[in-house]
Amino acid sequence: MAELRILGRITSINMRKVLWTADLIGTEYVTELWGMPHRDPRSPEYLALNPNGLVPVIIEDGFVLWESNAIMRYLADTRRSGLWPVGARERALVDQWLTWQVSELNAQWGYAVFALLRKNPAYADEARIAESIKNWTARMHILENQLIKGGGHVANGRLSIADLAIALSSHRWYSTPFVREEFPAIRDHYERLKATPEGAKYLSPETP
Repeated sequence: MAELRILGRITSINMRKVLWTADLIGTEYVTELWGMPHRDPRSPEYLALNPNGLVPVIIEDGFVLWESNAIMRYLADTRRSGLWPVGARERALVDQWLTWQVSELNAQWGYAVFALLRKNPAYADEARIAESIKNWTARMHILENQLIKGGGHVANGRLSIADLAIALSSHRWYSTPFVREEFPAIRDHYERLKATPEGAKYLSPETP
């Protein structure tokens, strides 16, 4: 198989999704550092690969792919990894939670994370911070119930790429300084994945 290049920066939660997937399935790759403050992804060179100007991007034998969840699916599928099921229904459930992670879970934390974790002075509205935390917490309740039903995994009762994506979202939850509800199933899922060699690398305090 042709050399796999992964473009991005490890401080990006979406880059860590892809690197974690690649590491877990044992595929070889080289990384290229893109993203501020290193190399501007809004440069013409990078925009030719991803017109959104976001990381990560992968390149393999001339094939270019962006969007982290799509990259995770591609890597797990082309390497015939058990992280991406073969059966259509099991695959659909993994896909469902990958989509939910982006469209529902991650969509709620933006204001709170910029205010409390990133310390961005433009995000100082206390009412909006509280609303962001409220909506974020509501989605964490959904995740807690799913992990209880799933026996500690996000889908199909076993490890999949959905677990990696969700654990990275949980990392953001636990890294943001606020008084949060405690969710035992989420905490257990997060700590189990963090205890693995790959999880320890990508759920690091240095990359919240």
